[in-house]
Formats: sequence, C-alpha cells, structure tokens
Amino acid sequence: MIKVKTDNFSLTQISESGQCFRLRQFENGRYGLTAFGRYLEAQEQKEEICFFCTREEFDGIWKRYFDLDRDYGAMIGCVDEKDNYLCQAAAYGSGIRILRQDLWEMIISFIISQQNNIKRIRKCIDYLCQKYGEEKRTKEGILYYAFPEPEKLAQASMEDLFACNLGYRSRYIQKTAQSIVNGEVNLKAVQNMEYDEAKAELLKLCGVGEKVADCICLFALHKLDAFPRDTHINKVLSERYPKGFPFEKYQGTAGVLQQYIFYYDLKNQK
Repeated sequence: MIKVKTDNFSLTQISESGQCFRLRQFENGRYGLTAFGRYLEAQEQKEEICFFCTREEFDGIWKRYFDLDRDYGAMIGCVDEKDNYLCQAAAYGSGIRILRQDLWEMIISFIISQQNNIKRIRKCIDYLCQKYGEEKRTKEGILYYAFPEPEKLAQASMEDLFACNLGYRSRYIQKTAQSIVNGEVNLKAVQNMEYDEAKAELLKLCGVGEKVADCICLFALHKLDAFPRDTHINKVLSERYPKGFPFEKYQGTAGVLQQYIFYYDLKNQK
C-alpha cells in the first residue's frame, strides 16, 4: 500500500467528472479502477490517498495516470478573481485532475458517450469489455476485464455490438476499429503529435466529431488546451461568456477549467 498526501485530489470528483468510466466507488468508500489492463483499488483517508499497489506499480503507472506531479492549486490560483463564476466552479471542483488515460480506450469511450449519460456509458463499456476484453484476475482473486483490442472490435458483428446496447454507435465502433487495424490512423503517431495535428487525425475516424476529438485529446493525450464543448459547456458559454471565453488568459490550462465548469454545472443542475 502506498500513501500519498496531496492537495486538489478527490476520487469522488474525478469519478463523477465525465472523463473516466471505469473508476467505481464501493460501499466502503473505496474505489476500483481498471486501466491499461490492470486493476487498482484506492481510498481517501482524511488528508491521504491510499493506493493498494506496489511502489513499483505506483511510480511506473498510477502516479502519472493521476497526474500527481502537477500543481493544480497553482492553476486554480491563476483564475481571474473578477470572474466570479469561474472562481466558484474551480473551487467547487478543485479535486478534479485530468487523467492520462489510454488513447484507444478513450476513442471508443467517447464515441459511446455521444447523446448518452454517464451511467449508461459505463454500462455500455462494461458490456463491451465483458464480451470482447481479456478476462483477468488479481492476486486476491478479483475478476476484471481489460479493454478490448482494436482487432477484436474490428471483427465484431453489428448484431453483437448492438447487443452491447451501443445502438447507432455500433457502426462507428466497428468502422473505427477497422480504420486502426488497417493502418488508416496510426495511434502511436497520434501520441507524438501536437494538439491541432492530433485532433485533425482523430477527426478521420468514424463517429469522431469536434467534441469527441477534443475529449480524446484532453483525457488521453493530455492536451490541456483542448476544450470539449457539450450541452453543459455551451450553455455556460452562452450565459456567462457571451463575448467568448477568455482563452488567451488560460493557455495550457483551458482544459482543466473546462472540467471545473462541466462538473459545477452538472452538479448544480441536479
């Protein structure tokens, strides 16, 4: 077990922020996460976060995954104090961090996210992983499923994909997987591209539009200038920033602020 003391970190807020769909809360306040073909449990205890893994695994995978080396307090401190709404949103969602997730998984996850809610997205991804992902067990015997490889989804029939409750997204997923397998889009190359170039490459994939491409850039490629716009964000921009959001003030942090705005609006609507 690894214990970490850090500010601006909340497993609850991260799990509810719409960026990660395989981080789940258990009844005892513990969280389970499946990522990169591995399973992790973590728990918040007062001012500490407990990661139930080895030091090697924490340093090699999870420290970077949760972006623990970045000072999120400094980014919050740079918010214009005259912008009351953004100050409130940043304070409200101050425990959110932008995760460094698997590119392929984010492509499929955010194709599924279209016209969908977080609860249903999670169920769809669960169905997909159980049907096409590799079955694994931890040393403690916990069963989990890795995210399906592109080859598996490229070979999947439309009928079987529909059975995973994917609806019209089934065709997008099949065609996108085939594009990756056929080499039409090279994911390794995308990982080394700048934001604009990577986004343009992602837009070649079936079912990937502007918003989905920006989500992938932000939550997989960690391009912090990516600013996905969904109904929540567009509503806030229309109501609070009719002259346009001040992107020039927040170069390199706009994507983080987007998450604060999204989370704040989502929770206050409820």
